[in-house]
Amino acid sequence: MLRSMTAFASAKGSHEAHGWTWELRSVNGKGLDLRLRTPDWIEGLEAALRARLSKALARGNVSLALRVQAEDEAGRLALNAGQLHDVLTAMAEVEAQAMDRGISLAPATAADVIGVRGVLDAGAGAQDTTALRKALLEDFEALLAAFLEMREAEGRALNDVLSDQLDQIARLTEAAAQAAEARRPEMQAATRAALARVMDNTDGADEARVAQELALIAVKADVTEEIDRLRAHVGAARDLLAQGSPIGRKLDFLSQEFNREANTLCSKAQNSGLTAVGLDLKAVIDQMREQVQNVE
Repeated sequence: MLRSMTAFASAKGSHEAHGWTWELRSVNGKGLDLRLRTPDWIEGLEAALRARLSKALARGNVSLALRVQAEDEAGRLALNAGQLHDVLTAMAEVEAQAMDRGISLAPATAADVIGVRGVLDAGAGAQDTTALRKALLEDFEALLAAFLEMREAEGRALNDVLSDQLDQIARLTEAAAQAAEARRPEMQAATRAALARVMDNTDGADEARVAQELALIAVKADVTEEIDRLRAHVGAARDLLAQGSPIGRKLDFLSQEFNREANTLCSKAQNSGLTAVGLDLKAVIDQMREQVQNVE
């Protein structure tokens, strides 16, 4: 099944004295980039979440945010004494260096200090977070399932769009083949006329050699190979769609090959009808390349 790299999922949960909220989102990316914001006082949680995301996903810039709050009767937050000491020490050092340079700093308030990450944290004083970590990891499975479901739903829509674009490319490729065949008499007539002009204006020219050179020019204008490769690329792309994700990188490479063949076909066209078909091909291929960027 094809999957998109764009998705979002959120959820809430609770366990004993703690409640939490999840947010998991992703956008396009060349590789897999995981950015997690989780409470650092829950030992082993981030590593476990990162491992599960790495196993489930192949590509995308993925952000996971988890906020955990204590829900005890007193409703109090715990002060992390060690973190507070480090923050105050750093503030004192900054103020000392500023004074040495004659710089006056505005005094920091208690709210400024508390706002530093880790100074005031729900549950920071907990001694054993094993049960909480287990509950969070179990709850995460439902969040991840919803996230993947959205990726797959987006992927089904992408599959329909890409399949339609491949059908258009296939039709335009056959139209190019017909246009190339239709221009054949025109190209042959132009070659004969060119040969006649050369022979009429050149004394002692080797007619066979001139004909050979003109034939080489005609070969360079032939688009049979480009059309054959376009047909092959359409077949390869359809096979990839049938395989399902992760195929994004392969599709991206294939779309570049599509574009290369369309460019070459236009450069060789020498015919308004074939040029028009080639430009239509390039337009559809560009649209397909944009869609491919969303595929995992």
